[in-house]
Amino acid sequence: MSRLVMKFGGTSVADLERIRRVARLVNAERAAGHRVAVVVSAMAGKTNELVAWTDGSGAAAQGLTPSDDEYDVVVASGEQVTAGLLAMTLRNMGVPARSWMGWQIPIIADEAHGRARIDDVEPDKLIAAMDSGEVAVIAGFQGVTRDGRIATLGRGGSDTSAVAIAAAVKAIRCDIYTDVDGVYTTDPRIESKARRLAKISYEEMLEMASLGAKVLQTRSVELAMAQNVPVRVLSSFVEPGEAPGQGTIVCDEEEIMEKRIVSGVAYSRDEAKISLFGLPDHPGVSSTIFGALADANVNVDMIVQSHARTADTANMEFTVGKRDAGRAVEIVRAAQPQIGFDDVAVNDEVAKVSVIGVGMRSHTGVAKTMFAALAEKGVNIQVISTSEIKISVLIDAAYTELAVRALHAAYGLDQL
Repeated sequence: MSRLVMKFGGTSVADLERIRRVARLVNAERAAGHRVAVVVSAMAGKTNELVAWTDGSGAAAQGLTPSDDEYDVVVASGEQVTAGLLAMTLRNMGVPARSWMGWQIPIIADEAHGRARIDDVEPDKLIAAMDSGEVAVIAGFQGVTRDGRIATLGRGGSDTSAVAIAAAVKAIRCDIYTDVDGVYTTDPRIESKARRLAKISYEEMLEMASLGAKVLQTRSVELAMAQNVPVRVLSSFVEPGEAPGQGTIVCDEEEIMEKRIVSGVAYSRDEAKISLFGLPDHPGVSSTIFGALADANVNVDMIVQSHARTADTANMEFTVGKRDAGRAVEIVRAAQPQIGFDDVAVNDEVAKVSVIGVGMRSHTGVAKTMFAALAEKGVNIQVISTSEIKISVLIDAAYTELAVRALHAAYGLDQL
């Protein structure tokens, strides 16, 4: 019998009635002959409540480091509650089940508390339990360091937990149940003609996740691609058998028969543009600026440099997340005496809109279509960045929805 990993997010386990529905979905897979492991998130809103409690405990005294390890102890408890409740519910239905915490499997993580990465999963005990017919209900979002401390994987980390476990137990697939029934060509809340994709490649999904699509955590897609774990995204708000063939399969590009030129349009409003004016135009300036930002863990995305009107000077624009904008300006200003630029400005009323598709590798004219569609709607492009399978533009935030709808139509995504 094949092994299957199922993962349920916070909205899917938000209350006892929803947990009972999850139990029915799990039991249906077990009845179909699968050996099942289930990874669960905390109930909706619970992690935010736990984080607020840690904030309420106060800041570390002067000279002391923050208690990130104890923070993890608190916030990891939400998943423990859900795992126990689901295991109890399954048992009450007559299904053999038990809960597993990250340290019991164990899922070995590094010591970056609050944003830990998984180093290893030791699956022998878990495989033995699954193959005996018992449903393993696993608390997501958590692992254990090599010195025995709980470490959490960051927001959305239960997706990563599920993919890592699926790889470790050699599951046929990792099914991630959420509040949407698959991956869409764009956000259906913006474009009512958005279509659900039957399949999408790992690379496309990775780009969409990193560019603003909230369906899957970026690290979980990276791990699925590295370990070649097929992932299916589907809705938990159905009863067993109600929606056969639902969901979107995230898989290797070679498994997709007809490769679309563009598969989706993504957007992010979490952007701020930093502009530097009158930079000396000589080697080492960019290294000084971006080195200082990297040392402060400020992630820089889009970058463009152009010649200024004054000889031997340049202007530069780059984007960071909104939360990092103030810190980025401080860092750049601190380097001003060393670099010698004229001025710096910040604009957080911008948005990034992107088109993604593996078909871009072999088709021309993708950029032309994008720029023409935006020009027709009067949308001005401030910054452009590209990769092999994506084109991103920075625009005024007020035009975000208009741009998304225009691009969705321009590439015929409403006809899929």
